[in-house]
Amino acid sequence: MPLPDDAGYAVPDVLAYLCGTWRVERTVGDFAAGRGVPLEGRFTGVTRFTALPGADGGGLLHHESGTFTWRGVARPAERTLRFLPGGAPGTAVVRFADGRPFHDLDLRTGRHTADHPCAADLYRGEFTVAAEDRWGTRWRVRGPAKDLLLTTQYTRVA
Repeated sequence: MPLPDDAGYAVPDVLAYLCGTWRVERTVGDFAAGRGVPLEGRFTGVTRFTALPGADGGGLLHHESGTFTWRGVARPAERTLRFLPGGAPGTAVVRFADGRPFHDLDLRTGRHTADHPCAADLYRGEFTVAAEDRWGTRWRVRGPAKDLLLTTQYTRVA
């Protein structure tokens, strides 16, 4: 699943842009498990960005839920993140649900790259915005424990 080819839509305020409900489609390629040919899984679901309770600074709670299918077996899946105002106007800092840092996010040019070290593995995320109602991510994960490509498309739900 490619990222939007018409990426580069500038987002002056990432938190305002993300607020709302998004349809999510994600492919997961595991190159380590497939011995050079990736095993593929798919997640489909919904992500909701809502105001964080008690967040005077405008933070958002990101809750994703849906179905992850791996090797023909479909299971419910979900995750929660916190998007907080970043150091510069219009940017964000993303944290895991327990408060640990994940990555920064700056979509003011419509594109952003972020790194997240996880033990000895490195997650490198590319974010692209195609339009006011469509954006995507590509996370490449490499290291001794993982060799993954996660590509996600988000489409705003009207």
